[in-house]
Amino acid sequence: QVQLVESGGGLVQPGGSLRLSCAASGFAFSAQIMAWYRQGPGKQREWVASITASGSTSYRDLVKGRFFISRDNAENTVYLQMNSLNPEDTAVYYCNRLISPIASWGQGTQVTVSS
Repeated sequence: QVQLVESGGGLVQPGGSLRLSCAASGFAFSAQIMAWYRQGPGKQREWVASITASGSTSYRDLVKGRFFISRDNAENTVYLQMNSLNPEDTAVYYCNRLISPIASWGQGTQVTVSS
């Protein structure tokens, strides 16, 4: 069964950090480009960052230098380290394959940045 399970979100003050995790199963994880997406209140889902099978990374301009994506192919897990968070980062964060996304998205993990 193909599954994506995100975790690690929470409430954090501006300037704080969080590390998100996404556990994948049911497909050849190590061969896939994996990505993090987010959907803020009243907004459409947007791409945040991605990482290739070999570890090359790409980031949305707004998060460059603050967010860092990584993966552990042995654990079928992709991570998103988020630093210097600001209220505009408040969103539900999801992971998925960048190419041919899995139709059934995970439940996401809520990140709220507020004082």
